[in-house]
Amino acid sequence: TGFMSKTIKRRDLSLTPHSHDLASVHPVLQRIYQARSVTSLKDIDYRLGGLLAPEGMAGLGTAVDLLINAIKTDQRVVVVGDFDADGATSSALAVLALRAMGLHDVDYLVPNRFDYGYGLTPEIVEVAWQSKPDLIVTVDNGVSSIEGVKRANHLGMQVIVTDHHLPGEQLPAAAALVNPNQPGCAFPSQALAGVGVIFYVMLALRARLRQQGWFEEAGFHEPNMAEFLDLVALGTVADLVPLDSNNRTLVYQGLQRIASGRARPGIAALLEVAGRQAQRACAADLGFIVGPRLNAAGRLDDISLGIRCLLTTDLHEARQLAQQLNDLNNDRRTIEAAMQREALAILEQMEDQATEDSPWGLCLYQEQWHQGVVGIVASRVKERFHRPVIVFADADNGDIIKGSARSIAGLHIRDTLDMVATENPNLIVKFGGHAMAAGLSIQRGDLDRFAQCFDRAVRRQLSADQLEQVVLSDGVLQAEDFNLGLAEAIRAAGPWGQRFPEPLFDGQFRLIQQRIVGGKHLKMVVAPKSCDNLVLDAIAFSVDLDIWPNEDTEWVQLAYQLEVNSYRGRESLQLLVRDFWPVLI
Repeated sequence: TGFMSKTIKRRDLSLTPHSHDLASVHPVLQRIYQARSVTSLKDIDYRLGGLLAPEGMAGLGTAVDLLINAIKTDQRVVVVGDFDADGATSSALAVLALRAMGLHDVDYLVPNRFDYGYGLTPEIVEVAWQSKPDLIVTVDNGVSSIEGVKRANHLGMQVIVTDHHLPGEQLPAAAALVNPNQPGCAFPSQALAGVGVIFYVMLALRARLRQQGWFEEAGFHEPNMAEFLDLVALGTVADLVPLDSNNRTLVYQGLQRIASGRARPGIAALLEVAGRQAQRACAADLGFIVGPRLNAAGRLDDISLGIRCLLTTDLHEARQLAQQLNDLNNDRRTIEAAMQREALAILEQMEDQATEDSPWGLCLYQEQWHQGVVGIVASRVKERFHRPVIVFADADNGDIIKGSARSIAGLHIRDTLDMVATENPNLIVKFGGHAMAAGLSIQRGDLDRFAQCFDRAVRRQLSADQLEQVVLSDGVLQAEDFNLGLAEAIRAAGPWGQRFPEPLFDGQFRLIQQRIVGGKHLKMVVAPKSCDNLVLDAIAFSVDLDIWPNEDTEWVQLAYQLEVNSYRGRESLQLLVRDFWPVLI
């Protein structure tokens, strides 16, 4: 496109020497690990004994004191979560673990994004107050809820904030604040998701109750915290936090529970309704199959539906709820597809009029767009055009429009919005977020002026070469590497995810056959240039039907993953094509 150019770049292997104990690993896997700074088998030992200890996490001791008091004096506790998959898994884990430790009166409350917005707002505190709780525990939110915590304190409710988001200059006046990203926290990993933070709080709570002899005294069976790791794995992968060594251990152990048939009924049912086998579940299934179905409830309806699915112990009920979530996800896909088509039409019109002044930062808006889906459309447009993108939709209150922003490497989107707000007072009604994603609200009438200011701010921070999309590859595979054994070894070597990406290879291939399957996917038969008599199956999902199939194309550059394709009980090797384009040989 006129907006984007693309190149393959091979990962640098020169800086990370690996130790001799990786010599037992397949040479291709050695190369993959080396590119991800894995220097020994210790770095990929995902046994539970290797988890970081809770000690060092600021605020943990105070939070545990408050929770023990709540348990022993039979207080009423309300868990307030976020309306995404991390928030849903965090809410479910908090409720289940507190009940397992002897707290009788615990419930959850999640603000509907359309009515209350994000976090522990004063308005959601008023809703919580109707049930007169003694203690509010936030999960996956709260570190920026200054006014909400103040209101809770005024009403006589104590607040424990557990969160993982970056704090602002001011911290809430909570009774306890547990967040590995808060100033002065000595916990070695700042990459925990919200569900990881509440897991550590519950881990420390169980240790203290055990130390005090509470379980024997109260006649409670001491909970096995490993039983919650399927929830931790799901929330961690779905929230796209970096998979550092500690997070990989949490995800690996959660996947092991799922694969061995010990998943919560809701997670098993969500995999089942999507046609996935639990015993072969991998991190990608959590990120691309289960997570979106949970998120669909928060995007279109109410995330409480997803939390109910995660909480239930009844498989029949779980299947009914999973089907409802699946239906919502299908609705979300339909809405998203229509919005994406309209967004691309706007961009094509911009390309037709392209000049050197064409925007580097893209702002898109249509009044009929759905505010629950703007984030995912922004992600899709960003992936396709490799530019910072903000997609706006009407809010529910008058002349305000809400935007969801996504960025590319090199541009901190939250800081960019801060720059625009500082230089243009009153232009942005409110905003918040992080390096790669943010949200904001502006007056509809200010959209054109905001788009110009945003574009100027982007241009000041990026160079033209940063708008070129770089596909990072783990190199070229030799003919002998195209086999099921290596594909299985790569699959088993995960969990793969954010900052520990699934291996991607590249090469030039002769395009022998091409046809559309499933309405929008390109099924191919290809042969690598280096070994023309080796014939391989390949598939690329959701291709541009205006371009493919293309009978004039004989050679293609593929960026692909090795995949084990299971069909009717038979397994075969398939190249899962993540990116491709025609080349001249």
